[in-house]
Amino acid sequence: ESNLRAYSRVYPTVFDKAINARQIDENGKEYIDFFAGAGVLNFGHNNERMTKAVIEYIQSNGVTHSLDMSTTAKRTFMETFVDVVMKPRNMPHVMQFVGPTGTNAVEAAMKLARRVTGRQTVVAFHHAFHGMTLGSLAATANEYFRGASGVPLNHVEHQPFGCEKTCQGCELGCGKASLDALRARYADSSSGLEKPAAFMLEVIQAEGGVNVADKQWLKEIESLAKDLGALFIVDEIQVGMGRTGSFFSFDDYDIDPDIICMAKGLGGMGTPLAMNLVKPEHDQQWSPGEHTGTFRGQSISFVAGTEALNYFKDDALMKEVARKTGMMTEMLTELASMDGIQIRGKGMIQGIDIGDGALAKQVVANCFESGLLLGACGTGGRVIKLIPPLTIEDVDLTEGMNIVINAVREAKGTL
Repeated sequence: ESNLRAYSRVYPTVFDKAINARQIDENGKEYIDFFAGAGVLNFGHNNERMTKAVIEYIQSNGVTHSLDMSTTAKRTFMETFVDVVMKPRNMPHVMQFVGPTGTNAVEAAMKLARRVTGRQTVVAFHHAFHGMTLGSLAATANEYFRGASGVPLNHVEHQPFGCEKTCQGCELGCGKASLDALRARYADSSSGLEKPAAFMLEVIQAEGGVNVADKQWLKEIESLAKDLGALFIVDEIQVGMGRTGSFFSFDDYDIDPDIICMAKGLGGMGTPLAMNLVKPEHDQQWSPGEHTGTFRGQSISFVAGTEALNYFKDDALMKEVARKTGMMTEMLTELASMDGIQIRGKGMIQGIDIGDGALAKQVVANCFESGLLLGACGTGGRVIKLIPPLTIEDVDLTEGMNIVINAVREAKGTL
């Protein structure tokens, strides 16, 4: 396999089976999964409801690949999405299905923003991660990922992210003060700063270090975008689909994005699916086929994704997420009181910032040896990210939390 492989180096074993929040390797060793496919498996491995629906669909000779042709599976998914997600929120957006990865959703959003506004620059933020293809990579802030491009990554500028609480990089200046300064620069006709096509951000920067946006800062970013005639794009790819305790991570932020990028958990059981929600007046700027892709019609993802959406027909799952969030945050209280450690997160995405990438790497390795899968993120990999399936059993959640807490305590010399 290519030298590009990454996760197999972090988890040096061969996995064979998986069920809900556990993976089993070919030697029979079981691992509790706090990684969940980097946020794909919100509903666990081999979710029984989704597996049953997909098997029935395949056995009935349902269409499995359809480009962007109409199929019954796509119609059912779209109707369910409208009923469960859009109607309760009075959302006018249309659904644009794109190539089945998050980075393609971001590429499409950036292209459309430039088309709508006739401008080139997209404003992204420090510590952002939006994808690995050239357009989205320009919006990604990580130097390591950007260095592989081989060409200049133009037409994106990065501004400080407005954190809910002190976080990595905040010493560079973020929040209201930097936003006021940015607004003043746009207002100054001699600043040389051109109006952008869009402001694009994650409400919770997952790969960037589990940095949660300050609500007022986010509202003011939206206001600035509107005042400048720029689009307001929210990247929900890793933190949507119930991860934070509601369908969208921004449901309690009182914002109204022009474009919402979705992928990862949208396909339900790990099969790929990505789409943008686009306000119709912007969508009208597309001409047929201008942004295309062979694998937009992923019917198995539509079938499993419909079952994922069914979880949101009532509040049972979100109540469980709230309860499990309480379990996680209560157990993390001990670490939060330790010097040099900060806990950040919202819902069932929590980050343990231990301030040292080498130390975090050792924690991840020790957790793997103890039967727990998780990853590091943020600058230098200094933040340990916890993203278990929303459907995880209490016993697995408690055991996994104890493993990572003990690993951090050992690494910090307090065990």
